[in-house]
Amino acid sequence: MIEHDVVIVGGGLAGSRAALEIVRTNPRLSVAVVAKTHPIRSHSVAAQGGIAATLKNVDDADHWEAHAFDTVKGSDYLADQDAVEILTREAPDVVIDLEHMGVLFSRLPDGRIAQRAFGGHSHRRTCYAADKTGHAILHELISNLMRHGVTIYDEWYVMRLILEEGQAKGLVMFRILDSQVEVVRAKAIMFATGGYGRVFNTTSNDYASTGDGLAMTAVAGLPLEDMEFVQFHPTGLYPVGVLISEAVRGEGAYLINSEGDRFMANYAPSRMELAPRDITSRAITREIRAGRGAHTDGSAGGPFVYLDLRHMGQEKIMSRVPFCWEEAHRLVGIDAVHEPIPIRPTVHYSMGGIPTDTDGRVRSGADGFVEGFFAAGEAACVSVHGANRLGSNSLLECVVYGRRTGAAIARYVESRKLPEVNEQHYIAQAQQQIQTLLDQPGDYRIDRVRQAFQDCMTEHCGVFRTEAVMRAGLEKLQQLQQQAQRIYLDDKQSLWNTEIIEALELQSVMIVGELILTGALQRQESRGAHYREDYPDRNDEQFLKHTLSYYSSAGIDIRYRPVSITLFQPQERRY
Repeated sequence: MIEHDVVIVGGGLAGSRAALEIVRTNPRLSVAVVAKTHPIRSHSVAAQGGIAATLKNVDDADHWEAHAFDTVKGSDYLADQDAVEILTREAPDVVIDLEHMGVLFSRLPDGRIAQRAFGGHSHRRTCYAADKTGHAILHELISNLMRHGVTIYDEWYVMRLILEEGQAKGLVMFRILDSQVEVVRAKAIMFATGGYGRVFNTTSNDYASTGDGLAMTAVAGLPLEDMEFVQFHPTGLYPVGVLISEAVRGEGAYLINSEGDRFMANYAPSRMELAPRDITSRAITREIRAGRGAHTDGSAGGPFVYLDLRHMGQEKIMSRVPFCWEEAHRLVGIDAVHEPIPIRPTVHYSMGGIPTDTDGRVRSGADGFVEGFFAAGEAACVSVHGANRLGSNSLLECVVYGRRTGAAIARYVESRKLPEVNEQHYIAQAQQQIQTLLDQPGDYRIDRVRQAFQDCMTEHCGVFRTEAVMRAGLEKLQQLQQQAQRIYLDDKQSLWNTEIIEALELQSVMIVGELILTGALQRQESRGAHYREDYPDRNDEQFLKHTLSYYSSAGIDIRYRPVSITLFQPQERRY
């Protein structure tokens, strides 16, 4: 049996920052990071726009309280304000720490870190490395982990969280290279497994974003929080869905419809293209519904609108947002210096996740905690984003709460012993599960069921939602779950069998999708990214509370817990 003091699942920003904090705090601890890709291929590497912090390098009037208010207002008042205060107070310190590690931020002429405007923020506070910020930060963190001797299990898929008597004791891991199954035990387990964009058919997320950590947590009998709040990023490149960063609008790009109008003047006149993402995504969808979208031949009535950079000029485009130009040119043949870019909303981010406190401890319910289990980053829900995340707050959450959770874990394991785990029991179960997948005759290819499921989620739980549409979606989902029991694998070999991983990921996305749809159906209001056409108003009296969803094969049980309100009283959200 493999043994470590701490095992972190996920090699992205939150997991790697936590691992670094643990070994900085106590270099004697044995720390391991497990990732189903190589860590520098984690989805954090795709984060483009930046990381928010009140450094005041370009705006002396900025302050952490203004950042906190913007975040809480952006969240439609569902964010826990104690967590938001920590996020915004610690932001400048973590950015300076990253700079000292060697992260190459873009600079002002005097050498200070540059800061740009971002949607929903009242000041220019987003620090950036051109439009490749996640890439710059993650590479530096992984270099530091290697320097500190952290063990990295790359291309291992975690199949199961070992949770016994309210204590997280270890993991069951599957090596993709040769199908070897191993049990690892540890004094503390941390999940930093990222988001679940692949539950939907059009997403900015990479192929690995299948919500595995969330599904494992739910299957272990623990609740997930606020799963109905799925962020649609306004500017997904049409038709491929990859992200055109908000940084492009931060640098001055316009949103225009087929008639050439900057339509955001009708939806958020004070912020225009830099309104929060939920408002901007709904505006684009409404323009398309009203027939003011465009077709690829330039005619009206099509499925997308345009992001227009032409007035910015070649020099600014190529120096500030070069990756945006490159993506549009490589993927759809558009030269953004001379042509507008076709865009429409794409699934981007999960506000909900594994419920934690501000030290990353995983909640067992509204009150208690799970012994030895921690989480941070997009997989977690400490709820700094509430019902809608502001751009450039996600990298910040990963770094602030990755660091805090790492520090909490380092303290926690000092006085702990390694738990007792029946290794053979868990290995036998995992091997049986894999053998069953390989042996079953089945009627359906994995990709066919997965595609139908992703289409179902997109059609029935999109930017606009109603009870009738979501109920139909749940019925379709249950039919597809039956089909998923009857899949077959073409590859029967043990070496690099990616079909086994796809089959396990299919189970993850189906569990996560059912939790999203059920939570959305129960929340009879519109708040942030969750917009009900049959309940178009926010309802604080009944729904100013967090959803806790418990999964079981018999169905999903929905409970609630209160929102922490310490700084700002809820008010109408206008821009």
